[in-house]
Amino acid sequence: MNYYSTNQSAPIASLQEAVVKGLAPDKGLYMPENIPLLTNFFFDEIAHFGLTTIAKTVAHAFFGEDIPKAKLDKIVADTLNFDVPLVKVEDGIYALELFHGPTFAFKDVGARFMARVLSYFVQEKKQEEVKVLVATSGDTGSAVANGFLGVRGIRVFVLYPSGKVSDIQEAQFTTLGQNIVALEIDGTFDDCQALVKTAFMDEELNLQMNLTSANSINVARFLPQSFYYFYAYAQLARQGISADVTLSVPSGNLGNLTAGLFAKRMGLPIKRFIAANNRNDVFREYLQSGKYTPRPSVQTIANAMDVGSPSNFDRILNLYGHSHEAISKDISGYRFSDEEIQSAIKRVYEESDYLLDPHGACAYMALKESRKVGETGIFLATAHPAKFKETVENCIGKEIEIPKGLKAFTKQKKQSLPLPREFAPFKKALINLS
Repeated sequence: MNYYSTNQSAPIASLQEAVVKGLAPDKGLYMPENIPLLTNFFFDEIAHFGLTTIAKTVAHAFFGEDIPKAKLDKIVADTLNFDVPLVKVEDGIYALELFHGPTFAFKDVGARFMARVLSYFVQEKKQEEVKVLVATSGDTGSAVANGFLGVRGIRVFVLYPSGKVSDIQEAQFTTLGQNIVALEIDGTFDDCQALVKTAFMDEELNLQMNLTSANSINVARFLPQSFYYFYAYAQLARQGISADVTLSVPSGNLGNLTAGLFAKRMGLPIKRFIAANNRNDVFREYLQSGKYTPRPSVQTIANAMDVGSPSNFDRILNLYGHSHEAISKDISGYRFSDEEIQSAIKRVYEESDYLLDPHGACAYMALKESRKVGETGIFLATAHPAKFKETVENCIGKEIEIPKGLKAFTKQKKQSLPLPREFAPFKKALINLS
């Protein structure tokens, strides 16, 4: 399948070109030329399929023309070596737990898939060594770093805002070494993302380095996130629930939501989507007014959603032909303060004995407020609560247990390079470290 740019002025690209470039030459985001519709048989039988079988079907629809079946099946199986369970929280409301992977966050799915696809192109197609640039507000950095750790022919640079990610999140990508380099930027996530985008547009830098991105701007990062939307529906179908299903998604850079919208276009019978925002709610404002006004992000306790200029907004616009009416028909938006998030964590734990992280709490509240009679709601629990240990413990008034796999990261020595937010010193550091 070929890929075009949302800005419509770059040459059509192959999957290999789209994955390796990350961003199109005209600064647009790559989109598949068509979104395949899955068969009625697939949806009739989906309750009988496991996660890997479902993911292979979806992956072949997008990537089957470019990667041999045996190779693609192996990529999917290696990516999904963990479960994504649907857990009932209360009547009519379920949590899709996306934190059972190696870094305990939903981004393990997309990051692990992309690492394996990029590795395939580097090794099988003799692609020259690739330098991966990724900006993170928390979980992306850890998922990408661990997904690419030790992969031959690939070097990863993780940019993160100093002092604005949790200690455990920071430990997950600053203690690895090998082919992973952590760059600690004196600024916000938006500053980190701006450095990555500027790097892609710098001709001199691109002549010296083969750059790509592992943020959700990369098609191999965001498309695999559609896998678990299908699997969530399958788990409901096993219970005899198949109609009036609503999905609530914690929304920052909008890659996760976009993947869900793609799943809907592929035939997944989802009634509607909810975009749950923290105080960084430019997308919610767009849904309400039709006006999109990016602005600098502000720091919240749901830090992975601290995005003031969400990249994947352009993909959503493109998907709906720039129609605000069509977008707002499928998606509603909600915003919550830190205080409301904290209150929800406490209340749900006391009433349902279920522990939310700050991002899942946003999605839960949005679902709770908007759920209509007869609807079954799923909210995405995108990270393990222990990744926000101090915040969560302050909410519930007791200590929580850190999983062994998560605790192991905190025992290693931090390795990071502090840098200002300006591009010139960042560019110099990239060249010197390559």
